[in-house]
Amino acid sequence: MARFLIVEARFYEDFNDMLIAGARAVLEGAGHDVDVLTVPGALEIPGAISLAVESGRYDGFVAIGVVIRGETYHFEIVAGESARGIMALTMDGIAIGNGILTTENREQTVVRADPAQKNKGGEAAQAALALWDLQQKFMS
Repeated sequence: MARFLIVEARFYEDFNDMLIAGARAVLEGAGHDVDVLTVPGALEIPGAISLAVESGRYDGFVAIGVVIRGETYHFEIVAGESARGIMALTMDGIAIGNGILTTENREQTVVRADPAQKNKGGEAAQAALALWDLQQKFMS
């Protein structure tokens, strides 16, 4: 059994609740322990994961958040930089599933977040589990 940390950017609570439910169901269904940590926004997720890695308490991570396109360039910065930060950590060998949704509108978001529809939170958890499994294979 492993311990996973879901790090969520709590900006869109309703969508995050769905994403977390999907991720939690996959991780707990696989027999693992799950904690949830909340940060202000998607840009803070990679930093929070990095700090949690240093604690040594977690075996894998799921990044959860929602970035909906607005009227300014901010969408591109948040979407790109949060993904870049997560990818950098993944390249360092950290098992992370990226469940940060980047959508055009609320309608697209609900379809992707809802566990009964596209279940992107569950898919992110599956990715984290797959990377954790690879770690176990390469470390043995």
